[in-house]
Amino acid sequence: MKLEKYNSEVETLHTYCEYFCSHNHMNQQKRTIHHIYKEQQSTIDTMLCDECHDLLCYSFVRLQNCPYEEKPRCRKCKTPCYEKSYWKKVAKVMMYSSVRLTLTHIKDKYFF
Repeated sequence: MKLEKYNSEVETLHTYCEYFCSHNHMNQQKRTIHHIYKEQQSTIDTMLCDECHDLLCYSFVRLQNCPYEEKPRCRKCKTPCYEKSYWKKVAKVMMYSSVRLTLTHIKDKYFF
């Protein structure tokens, strides 16, 4: 997978997890996640609870190990790499956050 695609996926996961966690969980803590992809090290500052932090770190590891040069959407992938329990958690986070963030973006764009 190209570095630009990886960075885009990481940013999406980060945004969606933070949004989900801030609206559904308590006890968020400021944390820093360090990750490496294709010899480039990156750092992300997050505000997450323990459960969401673990989920995000797990997702980053799975993303780093994706065997495809052109990464498919995880739900359409022929060789899923997520364990079923994690896949369900990520799907819940993505569905919750994508709808609400999209609606917020539309509301901000057209009504204010």
